[in-house]
Amino acid sequence: MTEDFDLRAPELTGDDLLVLEDPRFGPETVAIVTGAASGIGRATAVGLAANDLTVVGADIDAEGLDETAAIADDLDVPGTVHGVETDLTDDGEVEAVVEAAADEGDLRFVANIAGMQHIAGIHEFPMEKYDMLTDVMLRSPFKMAQATMPHIRDTDDGVGAIANMSSVHGHYATKDKPAYITAKHGITGLTRAIAAEGDGSLRSFSVSVGYVLTPLMVDQIEDTAEERGIVEQEVVEDVMLGQARTKEMMTPAEVANLFTFGFSRHANHLNGADLLFDGGYTHTYE
Repeated sequence: MTEDFDLRAPELTGDDLLVLEDPRFGPETVAIVTGAASGIGRATAVGLAANDLTVVGADIDAEGLDETAAIADDLDVPGTVHGVETDLTDDGEVEAVVEAAADEGDLRFVANIAGMQHIAGIHEFPMEKYDMLTDVMLRSPFKMAQATMPHIRDTDDGVGAIANMSSVHGHYATKDKPAYITAKHGITGLTRAIAAEGDGSLRSFSVSVGYVLTPLMVDQIEDTAEERGIVEQEVVEDVMLGQARTKEMMTPAEVANLFTFGFSRHANHLNGADLLFDGGYTHTYE
């Protein structure tokens, strides 16, 4: 780690995005991406549009959704990004964005990426924050699966996939993130449940990564520094990357590329499982 490590989220470029040939990657295929107004969700929405998909981005941040669509336009990707302002904790709004997506073409893919964080120990964790985190990151993906699975099955071949954003914190626990950890462990079960009911053609998978340089992560660095009484550089070097073998944070585009691969024909055997790209956090230690 260098002293001048840049803690700003990187700018998204076309060269960052994985583009694959796939018979179902075309404008007639629709993907829903939640959390599309920033970070990993934004990069995934643009990345899927770079593969010529029609993308419906769902987020409560309407201005952020407009910025995501503008980035897709600026990069001149072949697909399109349509933003739909959506409160993912409202079942009616989730159903509405699903219907809007289905009206655009063959709804085949869902990327449940929306997330949030609150740093506090269990003994002082506000229950309203717990409810909000688990509603956004666990209940909403369940509702999204419930609403989208019939549409995926109704395509001509029933082929599609529902992907869920997990984390290294879906594999182990650290202190001061109890709601996040609870939600990410739960998303593993939901992913497997969808796969069990998908009959092979409707797949489900999760994506687990370590620390990604997103706006949410920049805020978390500040919160963790305050919570632990250390400077932000120490949070990055010792708390976040201390256990990793790869001593750099992932970019949102690198995570987005995992969703693109997972949706493609190259991942037909990825079902009920987790794509773990964590730089060595989970299975190595000193």
